[in-house]
Amino acid sequence: MPLLKPDPTFYPSPRLAMQAPPEKHAFVAALNPPGSKLNDALLVVDVDPQSSTYGQRVGEVRMPKFGDELHHFGWNACSSALCPYAPHPHVERRYLVVPGIRSSRIHIVDTKPDPRKPQVVKVIEPEEVFARTNYSRPHTIHCGPEAIYVSALGDPNGEGPGGIFMLDCETFEVLGQWEVDRGDQFLHYDFWWHLGFDTLLSSEWGTPNMIENGVQPDLLLGGKYGHQMHVWDLRRRRHLQTLDLGNEQQMVLEMRPAHDPRKAYGFVGVVVSLKDLSASIWLWHRDNGAWDIKKVIEIPAEPADPEKLPAMLKDFKAVPPLVTDINLSLDDRFLYVSCFGTGEFLQYDVSDPFNPKKTGSVRIGGIANRAGHPKKPDQPLAGGPQMVEVSRDGKRIYFTNSLYAAWDEQFYPDGVGSWMVKLNANPNGGITFDENFFLESDDYRVHQVRLEGGDSSSDSYCFP
Repeated sequence: MPLLKPDPTFYPSPRLAMQAPPEKHAFVAALNPPGSKLNDALLVVDVDPQSSTYGQRVGEVRMPKFGDELHHFGWNACSSALCPYAPHPHVERRYLVVPGIRSSRIHIVDTKPDPRKPQVVKVIEPEEVFARTNYSRPHTIHCGPEAIYVSALGDPNGEGPGGIFMLDCETFEVLGQWEVDRGDQFLHYDFWWHLGFDTLLSSEWGTPNMIENGVQPDLLLGGKYGHQMHVWDLRRRRHLQTLDLGNEQQMVLEMRPAHDPRKAYGFVGVVVSLKDLSASIWLWHRDNGAWDIKKVIEIPAEPADPEKLPAMLKDFKAVPPLVTDINLSLDDRFLYVSCFGTGEFLQYDVSDPFNPKKTGSVRIGGIANRAGHPKKPDQPLAGGPQMVEVSRDGKRIYFTNSLYAAWDEQFYPDGVGSWMVKLNANPNGGITFDENFFLESDDYRVHQVRLEGGDSSSDSYCFP
């Protein structure tokens, strides 16, 4: 009889995943800028330094309909399929689940047999998502042990609550809403879990009507955007606890739990403080059986000439960091922080998660600075470090410069451009640009990056 073996890109532990072969391709979400008539696309970028096409687009697949605004996508299956209670041990990391945050349409993209020629093999239309879940605006994809989890920002009318729904990881059928008891949770953004503790945590941004046309200053100054995290019983799908960071902490976004399943902590980024325009990183952790949260990093706003600032910032005479993405290396040692406003990209040693230490920094773009890339140092760049991805071995970091179409226009009204860069990371701390990797795009804005075979934010593990 045939012997079924797990996908070779599945690893029981983060330690073993770090020994995986280096990625050769990156998949990048590409959206059409305002005014463009292109359908969104998924781009394939060559990231093999030994290749003659290194740092270039080598493939793409365009979505079948206009107006998706591709955002955060993920794999149909990953290393969590090796968990003891996973019912699908022989699924394959083959399909990318690619949602359109504006259209509420979900695309299933086959990356095999040739990763340079991906194909759309299934489209889940928004009407099916609405009917089966009463959610809309799918945002983030995570592959769990038993199914695909999808976050959604709100209901079909653009109001709340937002939450999570599930897809079958083999048929991609929409299964339904995840929550059994949501407690006081209403706003939603990201989510992650600690599989070893049967705990899921979620964060908050705003309803679709609060965000789709840009930041609404009255809501922001009124403290109406998300400022809480929520703790859930993962197996029972019930709300357990609300962690409030305070009304002045606006937009609690990207979450990165520790990869080691024995560790019950993680990091979350806060975009802006109403007190002083600073951004911050908070640590969630277990304290005597309950969950708590603590600010561990604060990044101050930077004074700037009002003439260099967009209308919404001129009176403040400062540039907020605008932390919009973070990532954690698989060994749980280095945390990476994107500052979309100032153009700074930061590395922290978080070996002691309660006391991070800054170990590296580079600058590129920025609202006031417009710093160039080493390959073209005299070319001012708009946008700033945004979606960041870290290779499994922790040696390479990739990031792009577009946040969200309507928000790009507010912070970079003269145009945000489109670029993707790569950094090299020193094992003992420190980051530098790869001067040979600078990808610009005239037709699309690039957003999230996924690495072939997995990366530091695609998988979860059940063994240390």
